[in-house]
Amino acid sequence: MQQQISVITLGIADLTQSRRFYVEGFGWKPVFENEQIIFYQMNGFVLGTFEKQALDEDMNRTNDTQLGSYALAHNVESREAVEKVMEQLIAAGGNLLRKADAPLHGGYRGYIADPDGHAWEVAWNPAWQIDENGLVTFSL
Repeated sequence: MQQQISVITLGIADLTQSRRFYVEGFGWKPVFENEQIIFYQMNGFVLGTFEKQALDEDMNRTNDTQLGSYALAHNVESREAVEKVMEQLIAAGGNLLRKADAPLHGGYRGYIADPDGHAWEVAWNPAWQIDENGLVTFSL
């Protein structure tokens, strides 16, 4: 089986607020949208933001299901870009979870939550190379 992710879909409460965060904050462009979902073409996969109740119905999942802990990451090309992107995301409706700092394992990172509480790590790490297509490769 291939080691890949095709689509990541996030359940969201308000499509308009979510769209503002991703379009104005990250600068991403939707490739499809309707009254329940917006898809963004990423580098090798698609990110979907799906109205939470509709997503729960689609999965046949009830609201009382305990969810796992996770963080999505957006890697950038430099240490300086971490704080710049974080500022853009906050201006677009994001909430600061952790100010940018240098973790023990190296690099520089901070955490922002989107309007629905999904955690995004904004990070720079010299071991994570980003090519001209935005593809990330881990190398030591």
